[in-house]
Amino acid sequence: MDISLLATSAFWISVGQIILIDILLGGDNAVVIALACRKLPAEQRKKGIFWGVMGAIVLRIILIFFALQLLTLPFLKVAGGLMLFWIGAQLMQGGDDDHEVDGATSLFGAIKTIIVADAVMSVDNVIAVAGAARGDIVLVAFGILVSIPIIVWGSQLVLKLMDRYPSVITIGAALLGWIGGEMIIGDQVMKSVIPEVSATLKYSCAVAGALVVVGLGTLLSKRAADRNGKDDSGSASA
Repeated sequence: MDISLLATSAFWISVGQIILIDILLGGDNAVVIALACRKLPAEQRKKGIFWGVMGAIVLRIILIFFALQLLTLPFLKVAGGLMLFWIGAQLMQGGDDDHEVDGATSLFGAIKTIIVADAVMSVDNVIAVAGAARGDIVLVAFGILVSIPIIVWGSQLVLKLMDRYPSVITIGAALLGWIGGEMIIGDQVMKSVIPEVSATLKYSCAVAGALVVVGLGTLLSKRAADRNGKDDSGSASA
């Protein structure tokens, strides 16, 4: 990566997107870490947290590196973009953040548990970060390293903010839709149809992606609320 890119607004916008994605989609990491280390002696807990987080971060960077390579193949950016649309819509409904994590009694066991759990939980994160990085693995590494303290120490605060201010969730979901729209128009197969993708077209697809995710998420949330209302009324009448 050219060092001069550090002075560009595009670089820092991408870094900001990666950090926000890590927070929104990795908010349960702190819970997993705590659960995995809860049975360790007090003097080993800090070591378990440190090495578990480091191992998980390294594994995530490796996974994203392979995702970046795969996204150069035709139709994979389209598939990745559509997946981000669905992930964003699910995020607006709260998703499914219930993870059963057994506490380990050894330092190595805790580290292994953290790394394995993070790998299983990070599929959505990897796809989203790969899209935001636009092929730059250095940007991926930088963004994730910057987000480490936020994930480890700030995820619970962010979760509380998301509970208190639903607009934070909507903004995050729209960001995933924005990145998904950019990924789809940037797919290799699109170049055969549209050789020259203008900035206006790229921006329009990003906006459309954000609107699709927010619209779909709102629709699914409304249907879920209506369904729950019917279930509650049915239970009351019974």
